Amino acid sequence: MELPGRVALVTGGAHRVGRAIALALAAAGANVAIAYHRSGEQAAKTVGELQDCGVDADAFEADLAQPAEAARLATEVADRLGPVDALVNSASWFARDEFPTPDTETWYQTFDVVLHGPFHLTNAVAGSMLERGGGAVVNIVDLSAWQPWPGRAAHSVAKAGLLALTRQLAVELAPTVRCNAVALGPTIEPAKFGPDQVERLRRRTLLGRWAGGAEAGRAVRYLLEADAVTGECLTVDGGEQYGHVRDRFTDTADGD
Repeated sequence: MELPGRVALVTGGAHRVGRAIALALAAAGANVAIAYHRSGEQAAKTVGELQDCGVDADAFEADLAQPAEAARLATEVADRLGPVDALVNSASWFARDEFPTPDTETWYQTFDVVLHGPFHLTNAVAGSMLERGGGAVVNIVDLSAWQPWPGRAAHSVAKAGLLALTRQLAVELAPTVRCNAVALGPTIEPAKFGPDQVERLRRRTLLGRWAGGAEAGRAVRYLLEADAVTGECLTVDGGEQYGHVRDRFTDTADGD
């Protein structure tokens, strides 16, 4: 897919990784819609940054856990910018949930944002993509899709589900619409993280650094433009998934 003049919809595009992805697509010439739920002020600021790239852009509020809201969003974006050519499901929810627990609210809320939202929104835009003869979807996951994270049961299981959904949709929508995923490691340092947390995650990567939002945007752009790639997951984690192998043998003498 050639991105100039295309319409890209990025969920969670108001801030952090979603914002970085939206900016990368705008820099590539796509007109960008960002979807947000509660970050209206940040969304408005990001829209200004996108427009500074010389493209058309707008922000749309929606609760994507609701099928009707996803359908409304798809219609509003089409009316304002044109039918969606590229969908990036980047919105996420990262809350601690111990198990067992008497409170299942975090479980359901996480699934609504991480898994149900992408399902509803892809369902809302896929028909138009098929009718127009093309389109692409990229879902954002992380290493918890393969490696369960203690105290993050809802997040880990939902991301694993999103990765499975990626592969399922690649099959269901082929050959007209492609669907891929990007699995991110340490990307943008959260403001709530202390220096020790930031350093610990940095040291877990083989490259010894946080990737930065531009790398996430570059990966998404590649998958949107790569017409021969579908059903795949591109891991952009600085080698974090292999960091435990290095650490396991650190300070071990040869022959021990």
